Amino acid sequence: MLRETIFLKLAVLLIGTPVLALCIFWLPWFSREAAEQYPKLAFWQYPFLIGVYITAIAFFMALYQALKLLSYIDKNNAFSDLSVKALKTIKYCAIIISGLYVVFLPLFYFIGEIDDAPGIIVLGLVIIFASAVIAVFAAVLQKLLKNAIEIKSENDLTV
Repeated sequence: MLRETIFLKLAVLLIGTPVLALCIFWLPWFSREAAEQYPKLAFWQYPFLIGVYITAIAFFMALYQALKLLSYIDKNNAFSDLSVKALKTIKYCAIIISGLYVVFLPLFYFIGEIDDAPGIIVLGLVIIFASAVIAVFAAVLQKLLKNAIEIKSENDLTV
């Protein structure tokens, strides 16, 4: 089991590294360039940055909770309240990401109208629906894990 979780931990780290690099290096540059190129939308620069950085914080919190969940699996402690708590945090992080992008969807529309690129609206919708699917999946796993823990505790008491 350790080999599989090492692979998954490595995958989580490989997912997080480019996102961190984009947040540190590319995003401030992109925001500055977009404000210079589209003066009509320059007032959106800082709300956009704040929203994306809040999204990034929620994303990294979810990745950290996924790493914690994998470490619980390594320690044969997968059926515990700690795992349920980690899944609950992942669910809330996904809800935050989805909610923020719903709020910023009009900005995607304005950018699409000005730049004549309607595909950017689809990008916003994909992020919203992907994070909503992750939230629902985490909620289902959380409920299943709670039920499994209850069944396990009942079986432990009967023996």
